[in-house]
Amino acid sequence: MPALDPGTQPAFAFCRPKSRQTWADRSKKRQDMPADNVGDPAVAPVPKSKELVVFSIIRDSECQECKKELWKGSFLFLEDSHPLCLSCADLDHLTYLPRGDSALTRRAKKHSSLHAVVVRFSRSRRRYERQGILVSETALEQAEQECLADEEKRARRAERDASRRAQQDRDLVTRMADAIVRLFPGCPPMEARTIAEHTARRGSGRVGRTSAGQALDEEALTLAVVASIRHRHTRYDELLMRGYDRRDAREEIREDVDRVLEHWCHAR
Repeated sequence: MPALDPGTQPAFAFCRPKSRQTWADRSKKRQDMPADNVGDPAVAPVPKSKELVVFSIIRDSECQECKKELWKGSFLFLEDSHPLCLSCADLDHLTYLPRGDSALTRRAKKHSSLHAVVVRFSRSRRRYERQGILVSETALEQAEQECLADEEKRARRAERDASRRAQQDRDLVTRMADAIVRLFPGCPPMEARTIAEHTARRGSGRVGRTSAGQALDEEALTLAVVASIRHRHTRYDELLMRGYDRRDAREEIREDVDRVLEHWCHAR
């Protein structure tokens, strides 16, 4: 198979092989999973965990033991694949603590002799995501008191950590911009800096935040440069707004990307 040029490589990142499962196969899997209301077992299996797992359900259901109706958003526990309400699962005495405060969650979990992780199926991301935990009320109260006692200390530590991460990000951007200029001598330094800042943004999930990107891998940097060229130097965004499929749009502007890459490969 011939090597792909940089203009076509990124397009294939979006080409996932289609599943050969039929709708009949998926329906059979659903029949084998009585608690289908926790998510879509044909897409994401029920998560396995050493901890107790409680589901925030995405469809109305019913407790198999007491026949209580469980509305969408209610908590449900699976026992041998049978859906149970929290009362029948002996978990109704626990208090729900939403995610968001890691210190409070960690301490409440430590002080609670019985606790459970609450998850919910995300249709858009096709996976289960943590929503919070169930802990005893006394454990939550103790955790809240501890958090209040050292709130100032934790705030100072968080500020120092944020400053350290910001400096690490600035250093990464500088090193990445220099590496891009070495790889593409014709790329204007300010544009290389813009590319580095964009692809290395913390929490973005872009190629610059991958292990390869942070290691300044040439292929990863090339992908970041190609992506920037596509958006900043071609009609790619315009084509998407006109309804083009991503792959068709990328093929349409491939020569433009190649032309800019060829220009940037030579020092000015």
